[in-house]
Amino acid sequence: MREWVVKRRERTRHLIELGGLVVKAGLVELADDDRAVLYGAFLDAATKLRDDEREQTLTLWRRRGKRAFETKHLAPSEIT
Repeated sequence: MREWVVKRRERTRHLIELGGLVVKAGLVELADDDRAVLYGAFLDAATKLRDDEREQTLTLWRRRGKRAFETKHLAPSEIT
């Protein structure tokens, strides 16, 4: 298979997985499937990652994410 086809498929899979995380977090439902709201939330997250507390933010989000993956049965609002 051509290299560009493989790279395109890898990118497509990556984007699908990221979209799945958005759905899994409940953001699509909570934002009434409003892409402007979701994009605004992502921009806020990006701004947080640009400030001086980047490492603390990443640590907190990573811990929450790992806990959520480990406790799939909990609703997103129950994971803190």
